[in-house]
Amino acid sequence: MTLEETYRAGRRELMEAGIESPAFDAVCIFEKYFGLDRQGLILRGREEAGEEASRAFFGSIRERAAGRPLQYILGVWPFLDMELAVGEGVLAPREETELLVREGAARLRRELPGAGDGEGLLIADLCSGSGAVALGLAGEFPAASVRAVERFPAAYSYLTENIRRTGRRVTPLSLDVLRPESAAAFSGLSLLAANPPYVTCGEIDGLQRELHHEPRSALDGGGDGLVFYRAIAAHWIPCLAPGGVCAVEIGENQAAAVSGLFAQAGLTRIEVTKDFNGFDRVVTGRAGKN
Repeated sequence: MTLEETYRAGRRELMEAGIESPAFDAVCIFEKYFGLDRQGLILRGREEAGEEASRAFFGSIRERAAGRPLQYILGVWPFLDMELAVGEGVLAPREETELLVREGAARLRRELPGAGDGEGLLIADLCSGSGAVALGLAGEFPAASVRAVERFPAAYSYLTENIRRTGRRVTPLSLDVLRPESAAAFSGLSLLAANPPYVTCGEIDGLQRELHHEPRSALDGGGDGLVFYRAIAAHWIPCLAPGGVCAVEIGENQAAAVSGLFAQAGLTRIEVTKDFNGFDRVVTGRAGKN
């Protein structure tokens, strides 16, 4: 088979399996094994495909057709200006989570106009997973002290790997966000960020099949999806310095509940930002009086 025929066969298999974006997924997998992007495929499509690369390509196509996430097959995934290692045991970073980094950084600069490169600032990212948010914020504030909190060993290993890959100043900490004592050493926070599990128990089984390959611990927010937000309000918001900022990602229809929890915890000027699909996605607020 030629390179073009190989790609088309893989794309067809994904289409028949009902994969949402068969052309995109097929070309990403093709590039992994043949080293050619779309343009390269156009230019060299009539060349013969190597047997070993073809075998690996179709093996991954079958995995994708069975529902294994594309991110896990590729082993890396882009987030902001980075390429992060991902795989089984860690939630792959989503494009909408980039909004959390941008909004958190922008809100901090509004509340602390002298934030600059982050010199003297303490930033925490809870439920850090792959480290996407912590590393994104370290890019925004390269001189800040950034701490990434992650409980689960598999995800923690990806967190440390991505710190190494990017070379950014982030300190990984293996702590349980739900335990009050975990917050004890975090007083004086300038920015508290989190993309916690927020899917309700009842919703998890109905998620698209790819998400069933991802760790349930990264999705399950309890019966009402708010377990982690309650812990953040009770244990972590009190760690903010006056004028410090809290920024969290939320699920659909959670803006009012999360805003209410945070207001009760003492946050003021609470704002909700929509994502590119028009859904409420990020809640931010400041510590201290209006």
